[in-house]
Amino acid sequence: MDYKIATFLRLRPTKKTLCHYELVDEAQGMVVEVPRENMNTEVINNTKERYEFRFSKVFDKDARQEDVFTSVALPTVTAALDGFNGTIFAYGQTGSGKTFTITGGPEKYEDRGIIPRVLSHIFNEFKRRSDWSYQAHFSYLEIYNDAGYDLLDPSLEDNAKALEDLPRVILQEDEGGNIHLKNLSAHKATTEEEALNLLFLGDTNRTTSETPMNLASSRSHCIFTIFITAAKVGSDIIRKSKMHLVDLAGSERVYKTGATGALLRESKYINTSLHFLETVIVALQERSQGKARSHVPYRNSMMTSVLRDSLGGNCKTSMIATMNPDKAHTDESMSTCRFAQRVAMVSNAVKVNEEVDPQLVIRRLKKEVIELREEIALLKGADEEAGPISDETAGHIRKMVEQFVSDPSPESELSVGPNMAKIRMCFALLKEMVQDGGGPVCDS
Repeated sequence: MDYKIATFLRLRPTKKTLCHYELVDEAQGMVVEVPRENMNTEVINNTKERYEFRFSKVFDKDARQEDVFTSVALPTVTAALDGFNGTIFAYGQTGSGKTFTITGGPEKYEDRGIIPRVLSHIFNEFKRRSDWSYQAHFSYLEIYNDAGYDLLDPSLEDNAKALEDLPRVILQEDEGGNIHLKNLSAHKATTEEEALNLLFLGDTNRTTSETPMNLASSRSHCIFTIFITAAKVGSDIIRKSKMHLVDLAGSERVYKTGATGALLRESKYINTSLHFLETVIVALQERSQGKARSHVPYRNSMMTSVLRDSLGGNCKTSMIATMNPDKAHTDESMSTCRFAQRVAMVSNAVKVNEEVDPQLVIRRLKKEVIELREEIALLKGADEEAGPISDETAGHIRKMVEQFVSDPSPESELSVGPNMAKIRMCFALLKEMVQDGGGPVCDS
């Protein structure tokens, strides 16, 4: 199934002089007007005064975080729960609001970004979809100066090592062309709180610096990945999906920022990797237009290698472009919009990631063998020779019934073997619990 990458645009609130823009077509398009007297300083192409860009939706300066999540992230996270791979990435110049959109602000609860809201939605859905059994694992990769680091490495939590002292995350490609990341840990979380702790730990370890454009500028690309495994009760088929939530470092014009030293070196790596991302998008755009483009340069950078599935592969991908509408940044804003138009031309071939789990098959067959043996023993009347139930056995059965009732898993079972006396006792205990209002079984 072909799936066009969905593109969105978000405008950052500002108190400075705005560029000339207007939302059109029910906020699915934006028109930017550049006065002719400003042409030479703001844009290269001086033959037009009016530029129109199309998006799935445009969020104006007063847009709420909840609205952004509902439009941008909710369809992707729902698809991930159903077995599709998903990616959401934020792109834009430095200081345009990418990190605020993806992670959120620290001051107010309603300022939560896409990632915290995704985590909340996922664990709520785990509880609601009671006919499925879910597991979730999380990783957090930082790409700093085109080198990968694990933001959830335990050495960072203990302040034992600096980020650059850790083993680098290494790309490995198998015979099928699939990318594997060595030295990147995946952590299991069973609650929203545990998952948020992993996110906050990784955010604490991120590389940020003060720049002329942003007091806390992200100096690296970060990819927070959720791995979801889902098994339907009674089925041998499992679904495995992954969801990348990507906060790209912002593009910078060095002549505007005046960066020097380490900041200049970081800016070079950031701009180079974003250039390689654009070359991949251009190649995919040409391919979608029917041009003879067989090679897509994914291997030019670590970021494009990691996001290979997200760009032209098996993934439902959404991009949110962030824009600073200050008049002084019109050139960067138009460059961001042009990039988004190219991304919107890219199609991905998506499918549900289903496979038969051999362990589930073995478990089911073993269970069937035990059940058949118990049925045969019951039919032969083997329980008649067992004698009365002892106090110790009765106490054991009582505990088994309590555990069965308190276990929320739809796969929990209660088995006492081919003995009618034990079976009758289980029914009596269950009846007693119902009459007592569903509480634990009381000793008589």
